[in-house]
Amino acid sequence: MSTLPSEIFLHDLHPSAADIRGDVLAGLTRRPKRLPSKYFYDARGSQLFECICELPEYYLTRAELALMRRHAPAIAAALGPRALLVEYGSGSATKTRLLLEHLADVAAYVPVEISRSALAASVAQLSRQFPLIEMLPVCADFTQPLALPEPARAPRRTVVYFPGSTIGNFEPEAAVQLLGRMRQTIGPGGAALIGVDLLKSSELIEAAYNDAAGVTAEFTLNLLQRLNRELHADFNLGAFRHRARYQPQRERIETHIISRTEQDVTVAARRFHFAAGEAMLVEISCKYSPQSFARIAARAGLRVTHVWSDPEALFSVLCLRPAGWSA
Repeated sequence: MSTLPSEIFLHDLHPSAADIRGDVLAGLTRRPKRLPSKYFYDARGSQLFECICELPEYYLTRAELALMRRHAPAIAAALGPRALLVEYGSGSATKTRLLLEHLADVAAYVPVEISRSALAASVAQLSRQFPLIEMLPVCADFTQPLALPEPARAPRRTVVYFPGSTIGNFEPEAAVQLLGRMRQTIGPGGAALIGVDLLKSSELIEAAYNDAAGVTAEFTLNLLQRLNRELHADFNLGAFRHRARYQPQRERIETHIISRTEQDVTVAARRFHFAAGEAMLVEISCKYSPQSFARIAARAGLRVTHVWSDPEALFSVLCLRPAGWSA
């Protein structure tokens, strides 16, 4: 496990056991049952997700990296110099390296990540590659309001970077709320840089979430293993299976954990019944066109100023500015 360099302070606002317990119990009492996808990312979950990103079926990472390699100079030019770069859900920060290489005179980098292990590993690597950039890591749930640390140097503007199509994991109303908080974070002169997975054939989309090697299924079921460990649950992982299907009418993938049999499970000293074949929703992944995402952004008081896509038009990165912004 990577540790942070001694000169870098970790701002630890990680969700407590009580937060996880409350979220999970609330989800299990819903009809139909639902679990928050943000809890996929314990140490093992983060490792499995990095493996998913390299699978042949998982086009998203390859497309986004191709986009960034092609357009990073133009993206950096659009954002301008001395930005405070705040990244939501930084993970391994692979795309971030490409952005930091081209941004001029970065005031500081603030990665916000719920997984301590992933955060420590990425910041340790980035601090070696970019020793002149101040690193201000925050271990927190970025979906909740949080106070960001102050950089030593005053930035010209704040840029929120949200790569990897994670915005698609939010229902439209929740996406509008999150984008609204981003608008407050960046202020009148800032920008948001958002990764968006584009609409495409359902076959290509479904294959990305149902890889032949079964890594995505292992990733999904690792959520139950985490609940066994942290909430003293007794999920039998062999009694559940992964299912991911594209819903064309909603333009999104829905990932469920399916109970293979009728059974009862204890979670945090409470008993929950599962019927045979019962589906528990654990993640959605909405797909957008640039136009449909622009409509979502407009509801949050943001407008699209730039759109960049990979050569195959599988993925886009959009630059958003407050509605009243002018160059």
